[in-house]
Amino acid sequence: MANDYVFNDQLPVAPLKIAALESCGELARKVNDHIVGFRRNDIEELKRREADLHYRGYDIDSYLLNCECPRFGSGEAKGIVKESVRGTDVFAMVDVTNYSISYTVNGYTNHMSPDDHFQDLKRILGACTATAHRVSVIMPFLYESRQHKRTKRESLDCAMALEELVNMGVSNIITFDAHDPRVQNAIPLNGFDNFMPTYQFIKAVLRQYPDLKIDKEHMMVISPDEGAMDRAVYLANNLSVDMGMFYKRRDYSKVVGGRNPIVAHEFLGASVEGKTVLIVDDMISSGESMLDTARELKERKADKVIVCCTFGLFTNGLDKFDDFYRKGYIDRVVTTNLNYRPSELFNREWYVEADISKYIAAIVNSLNHDVSISTALSSTDKIQQLLKKYKA
Repeated sequence: MANDYVFNDQLPVAPLKIAALESCGELARKVNDHIVGFRRNDIEELKRREADLHYRGYDIDSYLLNCECPRFGSGEAKGIVKESVRGTDVFAMVDVTNYSISYTVNGYTNHMSPDDHFQDLKRILGACTATAHRVSVIMPFLYESRQHKRTKRESLDCAMALEELVNMGVSNIITFDAHDPRVQNAIPLNGFDNFMPTYQFIKAVLRQYPDLKIDKEHMMVISPDEGAMDRAVYLANNLSVDMGMFYKRRDYSKVVGGRNPIVAHEFLGASVEGKTVLIVDDMISSGESMLDTARELKERKADKVIVCCTFGLFTNGLDKFDDFYRKGYIDRVVTTNLNYRPSELFNREWYVEADISKYIAAIVNSLNHDVSISTALSSTDKIQQLLKKYKA
């Protein structure tokens, strides 16, 4: 970023403001700190060139907007923006998976659901879209993204949510590793960017295992199901290794917990014996499919099993992961900091975090300057540079 100081003197489209909801506060503060650092480097570069950047609010200590969503005793809420946003470029950040935040309804404690977070997002948007120059939404885990298509008489929740945001005046929607990015077809004339954390995964894995051999004889990328094929193909091609895939054989004669139960995981691909295998997917929900895949790979004599998932939700807790780690079925689980993670997760030996805050900061800074983000959409060059440096 320092090499591309102030984007060749390109001015921001408007003063930057980051409207971070409580659910995304920690991540937003990291993003803000990175942007402050980027812009101070820019100022230093301009001073070195004996130039100046006359722009209101460019060199400040924080771009975080003072806003909140307080609740009444009945459980109702409102969005409050405590400073002017007239003429600003607002980026609203929300983590719809953060279940740690609670509120009181008639004396009873409720934990916020994705629906509650989405409503709070709309409250903040409603408080600032009328006067802001532009409003964008950063929603790392796309709201209702698992309900992206209709198989029977079902609602299309994700598509309806996207349409609702656009109708409120949102210009850009920024998300990460969407369950199915084709849901953007619901808003074809509006900005929708889906970023992948592949580079951060590789960086985290190589930092954890500095002696890995990255070639077809020693490494393999595994897709746990047909839905993760695109992710696995991209990673395997960048690493120049082979790819394998599991597919889930289900019992369609019964429904358990709203879905057809999995009978077995069938493997398609070359031998994994003695290899380090990377399992890539978009999320760990209960983790059952991922753990079954890891066990199958270890039983096929894989050397190391490293799980790489963008969102570590761990909806059924961590006990089963602890058990599989003790039994040697998994070696490491890598997830990002894009969603809330319970504090006890950070004490697990098997857990590795891939920090995405600097990546988000670069995206926000680029959009605020209205410059191309094509290099951010594809991290191929950065991955190749990292591998070249690693092998050297």
